[in-house]
Amino acid sequence: MEDIREISKKISESGLKVTPQRVAVMQALEKLNHPRADEIYREVAQTIPNLSPTTVYNVLDVLVSKNIIRKVKTEADVMRYDAVPDHHHHMYCLESDRVEDYFDPELDALLSDYFKKKNLEGFRLREIKLQIMGEFESSSSKK
Repeated sequence: MEDIREISKKISESGLKVTPQRVAVMQALEKLNHPRADEIYREVAQTIPNLSPTTVYNVLDVLVSKNIIRKVKTEADVMRYDAVPDHHHHMYCLESDRVEDYFDPELDALLSDYFKKKNLEGFRLREIKLQIMGEFESSSSKK
């Protein structure tokens, strides 16, 4: 988990002013696993009780626009946020709505090579992100 200095540096290096609200949102994102905005709000409200939900949504939007964090939309059509801006995929549990990061450079290379060979005419590929759906063993009922 990053400390306040590292979070402040990340915010500052993106060209943003370091504010208590931005730092608190980043801390909440790192504490929670792919949280929804309302979960982030509840976490931040414990340390900044007069903070409005609108402020949290605005901070999230700014952090996404600066590529400090990412949005992750689940199969349940819920928007979640990810504190890991580095390229990765997600494993999504259809039963529990749990989301976990999945890093696999070999898969990335395979996908990249595949689409280079396909030469998608009239389309410039920027990024490939997979959402791998299934059930985590701890989530599924065992028969």
